[in-house]
Amino acid sequence: MPTQMGSARRGIATEEMIDVAKQEDIDVSVIVQRVANGSIIIPRNNARKQKIKVTGIGKGLRTKVNVNIGTSTLHQNLDEEVSKAKVAVKYGADTIMDLSDGGNLNLIRQTLLEAAPITFGTVPVYQAYCHGVEKYKNPLNITEDDFLNAFEKNAKDGVDYTTIHSGITKELAKRMLEERRHGGIVSKGGTITAAWMLKYDKENPYYEHFDYLCEIARKYDVTFSLGDALRPGSILDSHDELQVAEMINVARLAKRAHDKDVQVMIEGPGHVPLNEVAANVRLAKSLIGDIPYYVLGPLVTDVAAGYDHIASAIGAAVSAAEGVDLLCYLTPAEHLGLPTAEEVKEGLIAYRIAAHAGDLVKIRDKAIKWDRDITEARRTLNWEKQIALSINPEEAARIHYRSSGQHEGNNVPCTMCGSAYVYIMLPQRRKPKDKDKDNTQAKVK
Repeated sequence: MPTQMGSARRGIATEEMIDVAKQEDIDVSVIVQRVANGSIIIPRNNARKQKIKVTGIGKGLRTKVNVNIGTSTLHQNLDEEVSKAKVAVKYGADTIMDLSDGGNLNLIRQTLLEAAPITFGTVPVYQAYCHGVEKYKNPLNITEDDFLNAFEKNAKDGVDYTTIHSGITKELAKRMLEERRHGGIVSKGGTITAAWMLKYDKENPYYEHFDYLCEIARKYDVTFSLGDALRPGSILDSHDELQVAEMINVARLAKRAHDKDVQVMIEGPGHVPLNEVAANVRLAKSLIGDIPYYVLGPLVTDVAAGYDHIASAIGAAVSAAEGVDLLCYLTPAEHLGLPTAEEVKEGLIAYRIAAHAGDLVKIRDKAIKWDRDITEARRTLNWEKQIALSINPEEAARIHYRSSGQHEGNNVPCTMCGSAYVYIMLPQRRKPKDKDKDNTQAKVK
């Protein structure tokens, strides 16, 4: 069975490509062309039998938002993770990642795949030491086969995309020991892989056997998310030699994957000061071309514990405006603990705002319609429409209707403005035949 990329290169528009074309209001021929050249990906594992909402990620499309959930070695409650998955779907996540590394990973993954009928990702290296059941192996005692078998198991189970830390080589791991990084390695998968290479003086199995991974990925049409194991965990480490060297490695690996008709996106940081966010995207795009770029945040300050969804949404909006294709959200619990379902919602909403803010720059003609419609609703005091168009109508309604006097429906003033207000309806843009009409109105109440 050909992959999405393989089909596109044969000029075949798959069902998924047609769906994405409709979602994005783009001619399907454009989608086919960009999937063929790798500037758009449509992650969709052919072993995943359930009906899902597919999404396109890449050039000319809306900026997408990913939600991370999952258990830890210290806390495993599958019901809680199912609740988070359902919240993510309800509030508009485009993709979801199961980062579980504690408990029965096989059961957790299968349950969350069913609970979240959207594009689904995992980090297979976690499976390498968990073996999918409640029995852990010391991460330093895993074997090359453990690395490779974990990836194949995730692919067989129907995962649409996987984070593979294939860009961190033995050379980079050794250089890491010489670098005086403030934050060290903060990627869990990166830490495990680096420590394993240093212990055994062996090359990274995901780098050394990358062509083998491509064969498995092509069989199931699994998309690679080439991970940034050396992403900065502090703004003090932003754009150091290690981060840039890894990005160069994954850019090369992406080309090898494309040669085998395997879809790829590339992951970015991390912690980046505000003045370097745009530069990060431009640097990445100069190395990877139009391959979809996927960033965590980025966080523009390290002091916002409890509010990291806000600190990172600032960086996310700038990144999206500069051309980032997929944003990985953060929640208020980042750096502190596992998020609750409510915190998942808060982080997701913040990132959907950031994504849309970016889209107003890079695909303005399409994105602006939402803002134009809500502006008209506000101008005409159409509260019902304004609330319905809000990014979270439930919260907008809760705030609006909590004040007395706001239950009168439309045409009532805003409580911030008060009962005495003036608004002016200036001349609206008109067709030529209407130019003789005067639409200027003023109303005082």
